[in-house]
Amino acid sequence: MQIEKSSENGVTTLKVSGEVDLHASPELRSELQSCVSEKTPVLLVDFTAVEYIDSSGLATFIEYLRDAAAYDGKIALFGMKQKVRTIFDLVRLNELFTIADSADAAVAALASK
Repeated sequence: MQIEKSSENGVTTLKVSGEVDLHASPELRSELQSCVSEKTPVLLVDFTAVEYIDSSGLATFIEYLRDAAAYDGKIALFGMKQKVRTIFDLVRLNELFTIADSADAAVAALASK
């Protein structure tokens, strides 16, 4: 797994690529915790290059959601391949996370909340 971080206009984007599994989750957790430490107001996670996510990866995003709630931080996920989206849907995390097709749609969805 690789993570590229960028910020523009108050929106931080993490472009994640590869497999988000038990081996990759600690690196992802570290990156997300740094966003919590910085009190990132809006975080977008680009899933266009994610091939797979397991329960440890899902748990890492849930932890971020919990921790960011302390300062009203928002997160949206976008660009999921169908098989990755199915995993979120199966465990009903699509009800917890804002999931969009594109970065623009993700920002618009967060703005309407």
